[in-house]
Amino acid sequence: MEAPAVPQTTRHKLIAAAAAEFQEHGYAGTDSNKVARLAGFAPQTFYRWFRDKTEIFLAVYRAWEREEGVVIGKLIAERASGARLADALIDHHALYRIFRRGLRTLSLEDDQVRQARAESRRRQIAQIAQWTAPQPPLGPGVIAVRLFELERLSDAVAEGEFLDMALGEAEARARLAAIFDELR
Repeated sequence: MEAPAVPQTTRHKLIAAAAAEFQEHGYAGTDSNKVARLAGFAPQTFYRWFRDKTEIFLAVYRAWEREEGVVIGKLIAERASGARLADALIDHHALYRIFRRGLRTLSLEDDQVRQARAESRRRQIAQIAQWTAPQPPLGPGVIAVRLFELERLSDAVAEGEFLDMALGEAEARARLAAIFDELR
């Protein structure tokens, strides 16, 4: 017997609609009225739950972060290969390619987004540190460097940047796999 479906709250429906809009139209091409209508609500409903577009963008970012953590955490628990982990990370970044473009841009332009990204990275560093236990843990600085490598290489492959340069992705994928292996 299937478990009953969990009803989505208004907030969750707005976040899901915003995620779809940010992914399709980017941050600049998304507005709160479109998000509310896509979620099935009148535009004023948006402002009962969120102050502005930045606040819902950050809620989408947090949901994205949790989703990525579940995907990678499951593979870590299964002791998946570094290559499989790299593929999963690239796939997740590709799925949210346009959203991630907005995240990179807003991180440079908006202090609130920059701070939220720093907090997200601190959570990721703490999670990665747990992967190394019971071995001697890597320091947070070392983990941060690896995290930046994971992020940037995954985005570059997801965006097709290597292909733009008429290069293959094999080296980038191999480096991502090696980073995962280093972190375990």
